[in-house]
Amino acid sequence: MIKITTDSTCDLPERLLEQYGITVFPLGIVKAGKLYHDGVDIRTADIASHVDAGGEITTTNAVNVSDYEDAFRALMEKYDAVIHLNIGSGFSCCHQNAKLAAEEVPEVYVVDSGNLTVGHGMMVLAAADAARAGKSVTEILDLLENMVPRLETSFVLDRLDYMKKGGRCSAVTALGANLLKLHPCVEVIGGKMSVTKKYRGNIAKVVADYVHERLRDRTDLDFSRVFLVDTCPGDELAGIAREIIREDGRFGEILEAKAGCTIFCHCGPNTLGLILLRK
Repeated sequence: MIKITTDSTCDLPERLLEQYGITVFPLGIVKAGKLYHDGVDIRTADIASHVDAGGEITTTNAVNVSDYEDAFRALMEKYDAVIHLNIGSGFSCCHQNAKLAAEEVPEVYVVDSGNLTVGHGMMVLAAADAARAGKSVTEILDLLENMVPRLETSFVLDRLDYMKKGGRCSAVTALGANLLKLHPCVEVIGGKMSVTKKYRGNIAKVVADYVHERLRDRTDLDFSRVFLVDTCPGDELAGIAREIIREDGRFGEILEAKAGCTIFCHCGPNTLGLILLRK
């Protein structure tokens, strides 16, 4: 049997993790000098209330080598092989740490997703589907390698204060965007995040425009599955996106997820993303 493992950055819903028996390694979240574990003893609402009260932005810690190694050794007592998928190496040193750990444990294979949130998670699901179908390690690794360049992960941001506090955009840029009601669209390209467009208006209108543009006239997509992910406290923005996708009518499965603390630390509330797979 092949075991699939991943990091909390995959943002897959608990029901899917349980359904496929996927083991998750939580990243560290540092809030007010104290270390927490993503999705275990801290939630996104805790971060939001801390920042809204004037607290400093929370930071993230990669899973360390020894924690990976200990877990891999324990799993290899029960399984023939372990395939572990990390958040893209361009975003975290989790991949490097997992690779170092895997060097000490035979039959553990570490995959760089080159992606984040449920872009990373979509690969985890594909691996779990393949393992359940009885595919070999080589077949699963080939499948994942083929997926990396075909994934299309993008999201629109409502607020830039989290990125400003985290040093990912200047105060001037954030102020200008707020004054002009600009909302950047960020896309994962070549394992890095790039701003590919700026939308103008309120965030509800921006989400509608963004989803329509992502799907319009597309014939190059694998329509078996689409993923929505958001950091919203309510369902309004996801509801807008969900309805547009349903009206499109081409997707066999619409999956939804809430981004965890690792992603929330960098983008803040009311961010919404769409994850697509090209043919």
